[in-house]
Amino acid sequence: MITIQHNVSLKKFNTFGINTKAKNFITITNISELIVALQLEEFSNYFVLGGGSNMLLTQDIEIPVLHINSKGKRVVFSTEDEVLVEIQAGENWHEFVLWCIENDFGGVENLSLIPGNVGTSPIQNIGAYGVELKDTFISCAAIDIKTQEQKVFQRDDCNFGYRNSIFKNEVKGKYIITSVVFKLTRKNHKLNTSYGAIQQELERNQITKPTIKNVSDAVIAIRQRKLPDPKEIGNSGSFFKNPVISKAAFDILQKEHPNAPHYVISDTEIKVPAGWLIEQCGFKGKRFGDAGVHKNQALVLVNYDNATGAEILALAKKIQASVLDKFNIAIEAEVNVI
Repeated sequence: MITIQHNVSLKKFNTFGINTKAKNFITITNISELIVALQLEEFSNYFVLGGGSNMLLTQDIEIPVLHINSKGKRVVFSTEDEVLVEIQAGENWHEFVLWCIENDFGGVENLSLIPGNVGTSPIQNIGAYGVELKDTFISCAAIDIKTQEQKVFQRDDCNFGYRNSIFKNEVKGKYIITSVVFKLTRKNHKLNTSYGAIQQELERNQITKPTIKNVSDAVIAIRQRKLPDPKEIGNSGSFFKNPVISKAAFDILQKEHPNAPHYVISDTEIKVPAGWLIEQCGFKGKRFGDAGVHKNQALVLVNYDNATGAEILALAKKIQASVLDKFNIAIEAEVNVI
């Protein structure tokens, strides 16, 4: 049994806090409800809503909104060294990470405090501090929107790339992910503490033999210092992808900016922090009405109060144009603009 609500405000369902409306809104708590909703004859297209953390709403949603709110975490298979866990799509990502920490399951601790739900995590191939979802991802189950048949996507099927996957490209809008399976470690955890400020945070706390909880706590502390809490100020985390440029382009950049931060991807590619580029263009901490750039992290656009999605999008385009003009580097939005 499902209930269709009408003219529902989406303000509390997106982390930017944009006050657009859904003409029709259906909450989904299990696969049976999802299939029933997809078989409604009066609707032929749908807008799938998870945690609302990676989107910028610029208009009301006229097609039915399916809010995926299914819950459940279970161990599928376990050995002395490893464990497979299946997580339902509506589970909050950070709460899933904390559950892993409590159970001493290693592999996702660097992904602490990332907003959003588990079901949307493969779409973006979420990542932080040297770790990406694909590193622990085994498979995900999904429902075909047109046929309502279930399909399992293995890791190799997903074409994972930097903040990218098959779900943003070839099969975009064709499937709804219902659960995700991860392979995690139970002992001899492979900690990644070299990226960003994790090692410095551990040293600050005089931790020489870190556990996965120590790493998670360090990531949380760093993120809380840098990033605003969506409950306090509307935002969607990192708004832009970090651009990957050619070695030749970076050499030109480095001549003018010898101290430009960067990460070597390969012999021919260099990743440059988009936040640094934006900061060099003078946007860090700037406010334009109720839309602005966060004071501690230029990569984060914020809604101070009642900014519209259109106002935040206009700011994003202004930033992109400025970075392109100053550095001849194009930065892409990581957030989905609706």
